[in-house]
Amino acid sequence: MSSQSKGRAVRVTEKSPDLDNIKVEIVTIDPPRISEDQVLIEVVAAGVNPSDVKAALGHMPHAIWPRIPGRDFGGIVREGPSELIGKEVWGGGGELGISRDGTHSRWLALDIAAVREKPKNFSMEQAGSTGVPFITAHEGLREAAMTPDDTVLVCAGNGKVGQAVIQLATMAGATVYAVGRSSQGYIGHSCNPIEMFDNSSQDVEQILRDKTNGRGVSLVFNTVGSPYFELANKVMAKQARMVLISTFDRAVPFDIFNFFRGRHKYIGMDTLALNSIYGAGIFDDLKPKFEDGTLQPFPILDENCYSLDEAATAYQSVLRGSRDRVLLKP
Repeated sequence: MSSQSKGRAVRVTEKSPDLDNIKVEIVTIDPPRISEDQVLIEVVAAGVNPSDVKAALGHMPHAIWPRIPGRDFGGIVREGPSELIGKEVWGGGGELGISRDGTHSRWLALDIAAVREKPKNFSMEQAGSTGVPFITAHEGLREAAMTPDDTVLVCAGNGKVGQAVIQLATMAGATVYAVGRSSQGYIGHSCNPIEMFDNSSQDVEQILRDKTNGRGVSLVFNTVGSPYFELANKVMAKQARMVLISTFDRAVPFDIFNFFRGRHKYIGMDTLALNSIYGAGIFDDLKPKFEDGTLQPFPILDENCYSLDEAATAYQSVLRGSRDRVLLKP
């Protein structure tokens, strides 16, 4: 039996009817027992991702009920091998909060192989808010075999995955453009300058054709799917690739002729298939760049940090389109 005290957690026991009536309960739990290949982590901060909320709404048919949601965390090892106890760690994985209890809880049992020390310059809040966006961006760009020679268009560049893609693509030396639905311009960090266009008021297709001497872009990272699918197809160069990670509408207009004549490739990226051990390997790649300042975490605002009692409000904030990272602090 664990020597640690009880804690609280968000538990989802049934599908919520709609966003205004998210059904979560705050429960008291015992620290989970750990096996010899696991550690017990006290969660200090846990990001709230759209997939966490969609699972609560019943949009993840493979999710196990009841369960504790949450995929990302920053925390402290409290039980496990002596050399790990007291370490400040971060992590995230597609199985957490979906097929097993997740991070929206004081306590989390996790395989030792999935545990990594957080970057030295990160707060716990920054550690707990990094996982899903950067894991998605890293894996999508890896699957697309991006090189410094690529010209990249990031759709919805001011979203958190979009910002992570822009950081990683500019770090790699690619030429990067972004598109959004306002004139705000790019609000995130980039390792080299980028240009961002307003799809609501500009002819983005023509602008990109002009900037690429008529060729188009060699890689599209489409973070929202259907709203930009038509534009993305129109600006893809010969043999270009498109990464897709999400969508609003399942059915979209698709020009098959343009697809095969353009020799295009479409890459589906579902990070729910990447477990926390796989995510730890990605964190190994990213951590040195975060520590030397090449990559930067997302800003954390106090008003977007919620207690477990405010979990339903935090979930609603995410699905209503908060541009900022939303955190729970168990």
